[in-house]
Amino acid sequence: MHPRFKFSPLFLALMAASPALLAQTSEPEAEGARVEPADNALQLQDTYVLGTAEQELKQAPGVSIITAEDIKKRPPVNDLSDVIRKMPGVNLTGNSATGQYGNNRQIDLRGMGPENTLILIDGKPVSSRNSVRMGRSGERNTRGDTNWVPVDAVERIEVLRGPAAARYGSGAAGGVVNIITKAPSDHHTGSITTYTNIPEDSAEGDTRRLGFSLAGPLVDTLSYRLYGNLNKTDADDLSLNEEFATGATPPAGREGVRNKDLNGLLRWELDPQQVLEFEGGFSRQGNIYAGDRAVSGTGSDLLTELAEGGKETNIMYRQSASVTHRGDWDFGSSQLVAAYENTRNRRLNEGLAGASEGSINTDTAMSTSELDSYRLAGELNIPLNLGFNQVVTVGAEYTRDELNDPFSMTQGTGTGGAVPGADTGVRDGKSDADNYALFIEDNIEIDPRWIVTPGLRFDRHSEFGGNWSPSLNSSYQVTDAITVKGGVARAFKAPNLYQSNPNYLYYTMGNGCPVDFPSLGTGCYVQGNDNLDAEISINKELGIAYDKDGWNAGITYFHNDYKNKITAGMEPVGQTSVDGRIFKWENAPKAVVAGWEGNLNVPLLGTTGEILSWNNNFTYMIENHNKETNEPLSVIPKYTINSMLDWAVTQSFDLSFSMTHYGEQEPRNLTSRGAAATGDELKTRGGYTLYGVTANYELDETWSFSTGVSNLFDKRLYRENNSGGAGAATYNEPGRAYFASVTASF
Repeated sequence: MHPRFKFSPLFLALMAASPALLAQTSEPEAEGARVEPADNALQLQDTYVLGTAEQELKQAPGVSIITAEDIKKRPPVNDLSDVIRKMPGVNLTGNSATGQYGNNRQIDLRGMGPENTLILIDGKPVSSRNSVRMGRSGERNTRGDTNWVPVDAVERIEVLRGPAAARYGSGAAGGVVNIITKAPSDHHTGSITTYTNIPEDSAEGDTRRLGFSLAGPLVDTLSYRLYGNLNKTDADDLSLNEEFATGATPPAGREGVRNKDLNGLLRWELDPQQVLEFEGGFSRQGNIYAGDRAVSGTGSDLLTELAEGGKETNIMYRQSASVTHRGDWDFGSSQLVAAYENTRNRRLNEGLAGASEGSINTDTAMSTSELDSYRLAGELNIPLNLGFNQVVTVGAEYTRDELNDPFSMTQGTGTGGAVPGADTGVRDGKSDADNYALFIEDNIEIDPRWIVTPGLRFDRHSEFGGNWSPSLNSSYQVTDAITVKGGVARAFKAPNLYQSNPNYLYYTMGNGCPVDFPSLGTGCYVQGNDNLDAEISINKELGIAYDKDGWNAGITYFHNDYKNKITAGMEPVGQTSVDGRIFKWENAPKAVVAGWEGNLNVPLLGTTGEILSWNNNFTYMIENHNKETNEPLSVIPKYTINSMLDWAVTQSFDLSFSMTHYGEQEPRNLTSRGAAATGDELKTRGGYTLYGVTANYELDETWSFSTGVSNLFDKRLYRENNSGGAGAATYNEPGRAYFASVTASF
């Protein structure tokens, strides 16, 4: 071993005082089987010990790893969510079950909704979607946060569902998606990739993409990585869903997007035991409008003109910067991270309430909401032997979010009357929150076959007080091929900066009031509530896995008991002086999510299937509903089956055949006003199957090519309403499309 670099006791004390929550970096680490001492352990003084609790939890049954090779076989059109959705337990849904903004589909893990999925890039949380106003039904007009990293810059994607995700704090009750970018290398490398996707139906949007990456050493101890991306996907044409038109503008198809990304990282090896990284990035995402709005009955000549003109009605700018220090010491290892994220969300002004909510009302006036997120985090990993081999992790994290959205606070009170608790006159658009967290985990080897991983995290939120998140995970190797794994954890989500701000008012002049509490003549308000409780989920899972000679199979049962989900209240808490009813965001009763996940990978040709393999996974939902109203938390398929046949025809040529089957999807039984749904509002979306084929060919070390067909048999689905008027028919499933890419590497 290299001689250890000694730091003063003061520095070590400071490292312990602000240790890191998220130790994941852009460095590659083991994938697949459980971390074993001989391969993936911390090495101290010529001895090997266990991996950390974080490494062990990434072997839990509710964890999937998507490699760069997997992405080549299932290339996403634009957003990484296209490939993430192929994992067990993963769906794409809108923010709420209402159907509003249904084509802006985001990652939804185990039916807990996109707001309970935490997106990370190299272990650092991404919060740009939180700069988008949350409407009364719990929806945001956002594409989510999985499109900030270009496809070609991805090393792998870790999808953590259930108890394994609880360690990451607020927002991870459903799970975590950690997008790991490619690291600097010890030799000069680079690539340029062009990609195009052309749908057979000209009413669907084409995609064109150009990306590059460079990496290598600058001097002996300094290396770099740089990537960039230009990407444009056209919006679907208005004619796509015109047969379902309910107003001047048909139900919107999929929005287009213009992406511009640039990111750079410098890695400085201070000595053999210390690494310092500096990273900075800039991204621009501009939508290309397709006619979307929140309320189904609205539509106008303006919306039609904006959609037909390919207008950018929303542009989001994201800037990020971070400094990371990692060390390897006599006592263990450490990491310290300081990160900053700024999002400027610039939009054409929309109606804020009633029938005009979410409908653009100008083609010139734009407003900006800005979100600043700060994070300081660190951790120490300390191998011990106190009767058992173990690695103790202690850590802490501080985060601060500052939101300034003046336009969302401009809803007037002249008609409904002033609302107690909200500022009079011009209401302040600023809100902020601080969160402090401490945690401890222990990865304990009871014997060579039995690993136990207890953990405890405490969060202190500046607005909503303290929250304890205990967890216990375990893995037992019954035989060399069979392993039983399970876990239980308490996860949470703090109220967001719209739900908790008393100055944030939603107003309806009458028809949007709850059915049991109609307007008294001057409408109804929904007001932000600074006295909410955090959403809580008790996540449990138990699974068994078989892995031998290329055969890999497993099945997992998961069950989440979910309470305190934050929703717009349906019972008034007061009235204004002119008889306007006042409602608030409130904590809903209990809900339950339960189901099965499984996989079966079969080697058909080759020692371990390296020539021909058949890989499958499935998800089956048993329950996903509010216990009081029986309403679904997310409108998702009853079951999903993903299957892929991989054939390495030669060393340089491979083929992949894929199939995905989605089961029936059932809509809500109640409208957003609490009335019983009727007619088309109860329409289910039947099961359907999509097929695809991809071919990859490496001509030589420089040139590689990929081509294929998605939705091979052209199974088409249409969005029949802009919200819940057509039940579960809330999104478009695009038809047959042809894609190709060319990569030049050096």
